[in-house]
Amino acid sequence: MDEHQYKTTYKSVNPHRCVFEKAINSRICSCSRSHRFNLADREGVACNSLPRLERCSHLLTELREKARFALRRSKASQTLAHADEIKIQNGGMLGLQLQVDQDNAPTVKDIDSLIHRAESQYDGISGFPYSRLMQGIIAYRARTHRHRSRTRGKSGDPVD
Repeated sequence: MDEHQYKTTYKSVNPHRCVFEKAINSRICSCSRSHRFNLADREGVACNSLPRLERCSHLLTELREKARFALRRSKASQTLAHADEIKIQNGGMLGLQLQVDQDNAPTVKDIDSLIHRAESQYDGISGFPYSRLMQGIIAYRARTHRHRSRTRGKSGDPVD
């Protein structure tokens, strides 16, 4: 399946794509409103609540906008690299969890519940402590890839 065909099929199978899909697929965050599915050899995440999807989309837009300076992106239209998007999603949610729950856990158990509690505490998304959330985004470090210590040949066997 070529990439264009994959994306077309993905959109038809998943019309309500979770905006925190990268965070959920990285296994740092979970959400009670999400539904995982497989398409070809990839995993997708759908949202089962349109109002919550709109709320999350609004929050992610705010996080991206506020993180432009922290990530050294001068233009709002500038496409973010995958690593930057991971930093915004995971770092933003971990930072929000720290502000709302004073919980420095390495994972977020439920994005939906966390945002709901934060909205109550800060009188809506516009009241979130974004300067403190940016600290979480800047501090977030994605897992590094492990390098194999031995080179492998075409058959997959170690080469000495």
